[in-house]
Amino acid sequence: MTPSPATPILTTVLTCPACGHRATETMPTDACQWFYACPACATTLRPRPGDCCVFCSYATVPCPPMQVPGGCCGA
Repeated sequence: MTPSPATPILTTVLTCPACGHRATETMPTDACQWFYACPACATTLRPRPGDCCVFCSYATVPCPPMQVPGGCCGA
């Protein structure tokens, strides 16, 4: 089932670029997440230049604001 623009996907798999650890995370619906501490190696992830958050940089699904037209990230 494909979600409608009003119902973004909230679960994603985030991969640490430092150690390769993969974690299933639930994304916040009301904000972009700028920092994430890898539970395996403790590296603090930050968005890559041009991305709004760590989910847009390192996860399988972009953050909810990017999934909704007119969201806070300008999608």
